[in-house]
Amino acid sequence: MLRIIKAFICSLIICSSPVVALASDDEIRIALDDLPGIDMLPILVAVERAKERGLKIKVSYMLSEGMAMRTIMNKQADIGMGTPYKTIQETQAPIRMFYQLNKLRFHPVVNATKFNAWSELDGIDMYSHGSGSGTEAIMNMMAKKHGISYRKMFYLPGSGVRANAMINGRINATVVDTERKNMLLSMPSGIFKRLPMEEVNASDEALYAHQSFIKSNQKELKVLIQELVFVWQAMVENSQYVSEQSIKYGLVGKHRPQEIDQYYDEMVSEGAFPIDGGLKEAFNADAFFYSFSGTLKGEQDSHRLGDYWDFSLLKDVMTKGADRH
Repeated sequence: MLRIIKAFICSLIICSSPVVALASDDEIRIALDDLPGIDMLPILVAVERAKERGLKIKVSYMLSEGMAMRTIMNKQADIGMGTPYKTIQETQAPIRMFYQLNKLRFHPVVNATKFNAWSELDGIDMYSHGSGSGTEAIMNMMAKKHGISYRKMFYLPGSGVRANAMINGRINATVVDTERKNMLLSMPSGIFKRLPMEEVNASDEALYAHQSFIKSNQKELKVLIQELVFVWQAMVENSQYVSEQSIKYGLVGKHRPQEIDQYYDEMVSEGAFPIDGGLKEAFNADAFFYSFSGTLKGEQDSHRLGDYWDFSLLKDVMTKGADRH
């Protein structure tokens, strides 16, 4: 465990440095809440399209949702990525989410030589992305449903970090994204197993910003939202759109196009991507899930949309239609 924490601290230092640079007056700084991966490609495609329309955007990668939130709170970045319900409720921060990127599609995975059922996880150490994250909420919800409790919840930001810890035998149970779930289940050893879990339609990732930034940058944010809606609708219509556009913009990196297609085929078929930015369903699904899991204090009906979301720009874009140029 000590080695994992040391590795995390080193990564934190490396990943925190890019975002602290001051932006030029008209540059939008986006702080993503994980390391670069297949799951980041659609938003990067939307960013590239927005750049073609004249926006200046700088993207930085944080190692955790908490880090991304701190950069927004400290005004070292303008737009963050995550679901900061817990922080907004506890601190009354003037932060609002304005676009739902995807719904929670995470998978509990265990070392099957150690565990084979939820009941066997009672009293063990559990590992999730971070405090208040969707991964923590999922595992807390499943513990509640199965009448178990973990010895302690540890935070290992990044599904890739947690998957590697599983492979190296440092941990034996965790929750990972679809990309890493596929990787673990395809390992030649065959020792990893996905535990059953019903579909959760709450937000996994959303874009958020200071209310003041949303108010003073409406024109720029509308352009970005138009491109997000366009990319998301195109992706749902044709899941290979992501690999095609990633090749076009030089975003593929180490990933093979076939690997990207497989991931988005699965995610689209699972209904992970809303084509309306979460306008119709995000808040109600989130209020139920995050209240039930304990991330939000209070009953579902006690939470108000306006305390967490600002859909005003998205409503305007959806009314007029995405700019599909």
